[in-house]
Amino acid sequence: VKVQKFINAAHSEECVFVRGTTEAINLVATSFGQQFVHAGDEVLISVMEHHSNLVPWKMLCDRTGAKLRAIPVTTSGELDLTNLDQLLTPKTKIVAITHVSNALGTINPIKEIVRRAHAKNIPVLVDGAQALAHIHVDVQDLDCDFYAASSHKCYGPMGIGVLYGKKKWLEQMPPYQGGGEMILKVTFENITYNHLPFKFEAGTPSVADAIGWGAAIDYMRSLDKDKLRQHEHDIYNYAMEKLQTIPGIKFYGTAKNKIGIISFTLDNIHPHDIGTIANQYGVAIRTGHHCSMPLMDFFDIPGTARASLAMYNNHNDVDQLCDAIDKACAMFQRKK
Repeated sequence: VKVQKFINAAHSEECVFVRGTTEAINLVATSFGQQFVHAGDEVLISVMEHHSNLVPWKMLCDRTGAKLRAIPVTTSGELDLTNLDQLLTPKTKIVAITHVSNALGTINPIKEIVRRAHAKNIPVLVDGAQALAHIHVDVQDLDCDFYAASSHKCYGPMGIGVLYGKKKWLEQMPPYQGGGEMILKVTFENITYNHLPFKFEAGTPSVADAIGWGAAIDYMRSLDKDKLRQHEHDIYNYAMEKLQTIPGIKFYGTAKNKIGIISFTLDNIHPHDIGTIANQYGVAIRTGHHCSMPLMDFFDIPGTARASLAMYNNHNDVDQLCDAIDKACAMFQRKK
């Protein structure tokens, strides 16, 4: 019920506990795919997807003979929806799109995508892994058909997450796994599956993680979401103001609507070297392709350094990041 209220699902049985966003997407790709996707059909994703919202759909297409298509992105790191209506064809069986890009921080216009997909009776799955801790998520307002999210992305324990799905879809989909709890009656001749959400929750649940996530949700719901959003926005602006003074720095993901993710490169310094040096000075950043290889290919780079800002960060953290980058520049004999 806590998860239901946190994302404003209409019914608690529409919330299926899984190990995380990845399993939630795999569940839909496998179960929905088995029921509704066949040879010649199409699955629409985008160029900015995390591999967790790309690989399961590619696997489905490889199994069934369906085709994977992608919404392009602009150089500013926003979805290019110019030809969306042309990409949404009678062959399109589902749209799977990220709410917030993990590599760029872009907040995508989910309501618009859902509206345009639903106009052609196409369901939409939203990868919400990066969104839940930073923006208010209301699945009824979004009107999405599926929403996948992880506990550890919003200050809870690892190993648990949720798949929200509208009852009309979950009731039509076959079980993802077999075992205990997901059945009502078993004989050698027939199996009667359990009601939602138990039909998709085979085996022993991760009770401790569920309790931990519940505590994290209680904490997050006690905070003022508007103030948190403003705080992250202020820290992001402060960071950008300082970072953009560094010669040779290039930013990726400059969308107008985004969370506090800063992806960047420095001339002649590999992102992995930036990350290693930053780590030596007590700054944790992520480097590499961020599980978004097609996006890196679009920008024609091997990867970026990515600083991720959250509600617990402050100006001192940003100053420490900039100092670490200065040290990286000095090590590679570059002058500011």
